[in-house]
Amino acid sequence: MLGDIGSGKSFIAKQFGCPVFDADKEVNRIYKNNKSCYKKLKRILPKFIKSKIIKKNELGTAIKANKKNLKKISNVVHPIVRKRMYEFFKKNNNKKMVLLDIPLLVENKLYDKKFHLIYIQSNRAEINKRLKKRPFYNKRIINNLRKSQKSLAFKKKISNFIIKNDFKLLTVKKRITLIKREILNERNSS
Repeated sequence: MLGDIGSGKSFIAKQFGCPVFDADKEVNRIYKNNKSCYKKLKRILPKFIKSKIIKKNELGTAIKANKKNLKKISNVVHPIVRKRMYEFFKKNNNKKMVLLDIPLLVENKLYDKKFHLIYIQSNRAEINKRLKKRPFYNKRIINNLRKSQKSLAFKKKISNFIIKNDFKLLTVKKRITLIKREILNERNSS
């Protein structure tokens, strides 16, 4: 799944009805339970990590203070997420289809030619309206995250499928049905 922050990638991934590797949920688990990650982040960002578990608002403050801190955080967290992704593949290797909901899939080169890339296209005004409802919303952090990612035009160009997310379930489900059928037919014919 590719698309802008807040475009509905996670919501749409769930609608496929197959196992989904949700990188954001994995990151939250890592922040809560991974002592090694905590120690590394505490060591490289001692002024910002104050609590006994990693809190997103503390990391957000670190990123606001210096956008280079985003790279430092990524260098610690992404290898752990990558390892968990490979464990997810092993666990689900007998499934017909799995989905990866990874915001930095392209940037971290976590895909290969066998993957079908699905781009979620949404109206920017609608996305911004939805993002403002999130806890710890910070426009500056979101803009920094967007700047650290490949362009949406590039992601759309490399995608095999596009889902126009109008945030209406029926429209999305129809498109998902067609995409699943095409992917599974292609797999069965090879």
